[in-house]
Amino acid sequence: MKSSRLFRVLVLPGLLLLATGLGLGCYYETNDDLAITQLLCGASAAAPVTDLHLYFHGLARVLATLYQVAPMWPWYGLLLYGLLYVATVSAFTILDKLLHERVPAAGLNLGLVVFFTLTWLEHSLWFNYVRVPILLSGMGLLLAAQHARRKQVVGLGLLMAALAWAVRPSAAALGLLAAAPGAWWLGGKPALRVLAAASATIVLASLGLLLTSSPEAAAYRTLDVLKSNRNDYQLYRTAPHTAVDSLGLQAVDHWLLGDSVLVNDALFQRAAQFDVGYFLQREAFGKLCTTLSLLTRDYFPLLLGQLALFWLVRRRPGQRLFWLVQLAYGLLVLGLGVWLKLPPRLGLPLMNLWLLSNLAYVLTTPFLKVPPYGWRMLGLGVVLLLALYSYKTLHRVQILRREQAAHEAYLGEVQRFAAGRLIVTANLEVAYKSLSPFKVYNVSRRPTLSLTGWPTLDPSNAVLRQQLTGTRDLPLALQCLASQPDVVWLLTPPMARFLTSYLAATTSAANLSWRLQVGEPLSADTLLPRPYQIDVEPMK
Repeated sequence: MKSSRLFRVLVLPGLLLLATGLGLGCYYETNDDLAITQLLCGASAAAPVTDLHLYFHGLARVLATLYQVAPMWPWYGLLLYGLLYVATVSAFTILDKLLHERVPAAGLNLGLVVFFTLTWLEHSLWFNYVRVPILLSGMGLLLAAQHARRKQVVGLGLLMAALAWAVRPSAAALGLLAAAPGAWWLGGKPALRVLAAASATIVLASLGLLLTSSPEAAAYRTLDVLKSNRNDYQLYRTAPHTAVDSLGLQAVDHWLLGDSVLVNDALFQRAAQFDVGYFLQREAFGKLCTTLSLLTRDYFPLLLGQLALFWLVRRRPGQRLFWLVQLAYGLLVLGLGVWLKLPPRLGLPLMNLWLLSNLAYVLTTPFLKVPPYGWRMLGLGVVLLLALYSYKTLHRVQILRREQAAHEAYLGEVQRFAAGRLIVTANLEVAYKSLSPFKVYNVSRRPTLSLTGWPTLDPSNAVLRQQLTGTRDLPLALQCLASQPDVVWLLTPPMARFLTSYLAATTSAANLSWRLQVGEPLSADTLLPRPYQIDVEPMK
């Protein structure tokens, strides 16, 4: 009996994650993960970056060291998939304890496989680092609450919350919030002490980080929030007052964030402000419709599972607290979607924690007798859901495989085309999407200088510009690079046009313009950057 349980909670999660990776593959949901690894490896910085300021606190130094010791090992993917395995084991342990006395071993094993397939598989398939801390902190809290009187398990849960904080503090806090009702239903009053300890861990760690941050890191964090509010969440109404403000907002729209003279806190205070009326009129309804569409399209198995639990609970009197919690969950999910956005890397972990919390509520109270026809309907519904979700997943896998193959081929062409020369690029990060967490991608033996994307806010980007050109000033650095013969410019047409107008407005030494290099398209995808040549015309 004990060996059977160990198989369910330790071996089965690993087998399912491994089967997903080998059978369907693993793909980055966004370009953020590979951009992070490029910093850690020193592929987009003057040296390996050991402090990412916003995330991987303490872990960045470990990863950067590992990449120096064994550069061809995918340390980033191994770390995060290891943490995902821990979260998956915790989920299986929680379900096993709730069900093992009520369901035969064979049925429980089958049920866990179905649970993984319908609600968990995407975490391994469509990978992003934000998923991990939400799941890790939430599952750590639920596991500790379920065993609130066992110090070793509580300590493990707190360690999971601390590791989640290290990966991404805000995501770890969100995971605790989403798991709090389930913790109460699993552990009662003792669980409140666990929740308080986990919350204190995250609050104190965040406070310590703020108090010890350098002014440079604090400015980076501030600008990261401001550009996200503008570009990612569409929260700001822009009102430029001067030509400089207009140019700065154009730079933000093009993700050219490295010019601290132009793009700074003062720019947003002057020219981009949150307007409640404008947001409600122009953005909120559209984002609400998008959120509802994503929820029904991507998470229909979880929504139907919730409806089944609601049907069970409705037959019990005095469940006002339960329904109030459901209202709070709904407001949390929809509020995040409308105020920020609800991409899969955020939406599915929240839906997982919501479902597990409701399962904890239903299964920790007297089990309702389900009539035979109810079990038959449940079985038929599960089979239908598996068929529909399998079709949806296989369709997604086909798209991701094509994207991965195209992007890997493109990066290989870039490597051959650059031939060891310095790459200066804008929008190369588009090719980072859908790549594999278990491969290491290098496009040049020299560090690549990126002009766009959130990594240009990282202090390491300015250090690299100074190493290459002798100055951190972005316009002067571009002017210096324009005169160097061993530079490969990889740009998109909109970015080439903007750089021409940007330098015309910020420098006076020469007129610089970029034109597409004939005969070297690299890719037919117009979103991917292409080789450009630079023309330098002295000022008259």
